[in-house]
Amino acid sequence: MTISSDLPVVVIGAGPIGLAAAAHLTGRGITPLVLEAGPAAGAAVRDWSHVRLFSTWGEVIDPAAEKLLAPTGWTRPDPATYPLGGDWAERYLRPLADALGDRVVRTGATVTGVSRAGRDRIVDADREAQPFVVHVTHADGREERVLARAVIDASGTWTTPSPAGGSGLPALGERAAADRVTYRVPDLKNPAVRARYAGKRTAVIGSGASAFTALASLADLARSGDGTDTKAVWILRRGISGSTFGGGEADQLPARGALGLAAKAAVDDGYADAVTGFRTAAIERDGDGRLVLVGEDDRRLQPVDEVIVLTGFRPDLSFLSEVRLRLDERLQAPLELAPLIDPNQHSCGTVHPHGHRELAHPEQGIYLVGMKSYGRAPTFLAMTGYEQVRSVVAAIAGDLESADRVELTLPETGVCGGAGLFDVPGAQQTDTGGCCAAPEPQLVRLGAPGTAAADDERAPAGGCCGS
Repeated sequence: MTISSDLPVVVIGAGPIGLAAAAHLTGRGITPLVLEAGPAAGAAVRDWSHVRLFSTWGEVIDPAAEKLLAPTGWTRPDPATYPLGGDWAERYLRPLADALGDRVVRTGATVTGVSRAGRDRIVDADREAQPFVVHVTHADGREERVLARAVIDASGTWTTPSPAGGSGLPALGERAAADRVTYRVPDLKNPAVRARYAGKRTAVIGSGASAFTALASLADLARSGDGTDTKAVWILRRGISGSTFGGGEADQLPARGALGLAAKAAVDDGYADAVTGFRTAAIERDGDGRLVLVGEDDRRLQPVDEVIVLTGFRPDLSFLSEVRLRLDERLQAPLELAPLIDPNQHSCGTVHPHGHRELAHPEQGIYLVGMKSYGRAPTFLAMTGYEQVRSVVAAIAGDLESADRVELTLPETGVCGGAGLFDVPGAQQTDTGGCCAAPEPQLVRLGAPGTAAADDERAPAGGCCGS
């Protein structure tokens, strides 16, 4: 068996980056086959349809996709406006999937394994001459074996959120408390969800864009008539410094800066207390059934009714166990890419342009792209993913001149080092800690409702990030 140019390039995931990859493949006359586990294109984006992006329409539409959409009568949204996740899915991803067609985009198709035909990961002999074999399980239980000339994994990280535990493992009792724990930004405009949090005390664990969104939303609920006594407790593994709330007015993505400022207002106005230097070791229930967070230093916080865990995501590599990947041991990102996106050194705006060479693996012909390529790094922007797949598809097509010509200008966050935020609100920033030393745990009350916070109530940050 040999690799034939008639075989498709399998793209795993029909999200923004996966569909962009399919558009680029189509534009070069290469047959794509997009396998999406969810019931529709953009299934992960639809899960956070209530969250507004902090990038404009003009920054989240891929050029090759737009070219494919143009003959269909598609109307391009105002490039200066900010879509909700639901808008992105309905007004861009769904029409793009329709333009590609059902023969290209297959939904309800879960990839369970990728390998070389007739070769497990041990066998060297004639390996690179064999096509990839992709095992798929369909929604009706039917299994299928698909041969491919190359594989582009754009499956993202949405299905594998990081846990509350400060060690990277689930906190003791975290699974048992699943009925009171969520790993998503709640839709507080939904009456049922609103009732769950109204008048309750909720812990929010995390330090990125999604945590900001949750804090601001809970503060809005507290300000409303039906949200009296709603209170948030913001759990940070680090201290509070000048960069805690992002770049503010210095952020070149204004909506991203405004999000951090809204979270700061929630704390300053007394709708949220911040607990710093706290790494969760256990989640216990008290006699009333409420949840008690216990720190690694045995500190116990006051009981809460709900816990929102927004500590980032990590890649699912289980179905890639039979192919030879070269991944950074810390970030679980491609080895050549990892130093360019290391959150200890880089924010979104300082990530260098990169393409097929940085995304390559010892197993030629397989690429991890989009959020999956960033592993656990919290600095991904959609426009980065679009440039990745443009380069990768050019390489698959044999056009190395185009593949190597990687150009990308990213907006700065206005903050230092590892404080960069995600473009996509559904993809939370990890609490990496960067170069900052963790301070002693403390409860910081930054003002009361209607009053300004006193300067001496702010927690100093430790390490090199102190202001």
